[in-house]
Amino acid sequence: MSVDALLVAGGAPPPEDPLYVYTQGRPKAMLWVAGQPMGQWVLDALEANDHVERVVVVGLDEAAGLQSSKVLAYVPDQGDMLANARAGLYRLRLHDPQPRRVLMLASDIPALRSEMIDWALAQDEAEALDAVYFVVRREVMAQRFPGVKRTYVRFKDVEVCGADMHLISSHLATPDLPLWERLVAARKSPRRLAALLGWQVLLKLLLHTATLSEAQRLITRRLGVRAKAVLSPYAEMAMDGDRPAQIEMLRRALRSRKPFAAWRAKPSIASPQVFRDSNFSANSASPFSPPLPLGLARGQKGRRRSAERGEAQGER
Repeated sequence: MSVDALLVAGGAPPPEDPLYVYTQGRPKAMLWVAGQPMGQWVLDALEANDHVERVVVVGLDEAAGLQSSKVLAYVPDQGDMLANARAGLYRLRLHDPQPRRVLMLASDIPALRSEMIDWALAQDEAEALDAVYFVVRREVMAQRFPGVKRTYVRFKDVEVCGADMHLISSHLATPDLPLWERLVAARKSPRRLAALLGWQVLLKLLLHTATLSEAQRLITRRLGVRAKAVLSPYAEMAMDGDRPAQIEMLRRALRSRKPFAAWRAKPSIASPQVFRDSNFSANSASPFSPPLPLGLARGQKGRRRSAERGEAQGER
């Protein structure tokens, strides 16, 4: 099976996001982890995989400096994940109007490896589905990354978190497909989400009375798509760099792996948009310093406020 890949790399953490102290308004995909940006690690996995033919990157441009011979195009950030996915799929359809399998993945899962992509593609060898949605058991995440904090959904038979890599058909980029409009309308409205899924389905999910396979059957029938949820044995597919603690876990996990040669040979190409591990020194006054452990951070904040009050009293 040959596939195209859609790498969603848009989005910069806002000031209220814990990762902002790392990124300072820059794209999260360019956050430096174990020798190169997170997005480059994901591109390396795609580059090494024999089944992946072309890659469209959404949310960055060529100036970011990511390296891959498979990149077909760069698409500007569309403002949210759903719009980015739709724009990337549309760009792939412009190049090849025939329906194709597309591997859609986030740029912040740097521990991904080529053999994991092989496994994912094998889950729909017949190419008969509109989408394959990958999930990972809580215990698989805990065993590979002890202490990781993730959002889990509890079903009657299993507790899972969503992966950050899925397999979809490029025909879903059809502009007049009603599903897109329904998803856009429902994504921030509980009432519209209930209308989209149906109250019976929603109640089963809220009360945890549906098994994973039952929930899959009910939701796909309601949405009118051919899809299935697949339990992945790879925690790396769901280990995204969403929090400072997860970034540190990923750095430890990737220490033994070699970064892409271009970043080692030409570190200057990363200078405008990439933030290196060397920027994150606990003793540094750099604005890129990582957050301190919560207790220590609170202690320092308390001492700083006390000092500020003392200075104010002195001025009076």
